[in-house]
Amino acid sequence: MAISQRNKISINFSSVGMTDVVFNLLIFFMLTSTLVHPTALKLLLPKGSTQTSAKPQTTVSITADQRYYVEQQPVTLEELENVLKQKLGSAPETYISLHADKTVPFESVVKVLNIAQANNYKLIIATTPK
Repeated sequence: MAISQRNKISINFSSVGMTDVVFNLLIFFMLTSTLVHPTALKLLLPKGSTQTSAKPQTTVSITADQRYYVEQQPVTLEELENVLKQKLGSAPETYISLHADKTVPFESVVKVLNIAQANNYKLIIATTPK
């Protein structure tokens, strides 16, 4: 009479638990990445109805009191072109996002537009949705 074991050890690997963990992490990172704001400056942006799909390499901000910032770094208008050249170089298809408060005179925005055009940068003007 042969004696057999009642409980057989399974040698199969189940990845169901690992898959759940990976999907939960993926959802967590997708949600937290949308909560991060690209700029911490308090700007009241003008309203617009169109959105662009281009990804800017950096941001230039103009506050209501006409202070210029490249990302979070304060710069003067005279330094702006050199800071952008150091940060971006002369790569083709370089996009800059311009965040200008809606109370800023148009002349200040045109000065940044001229700097972008002189260096062949493409400028995206940031707006809030209508």
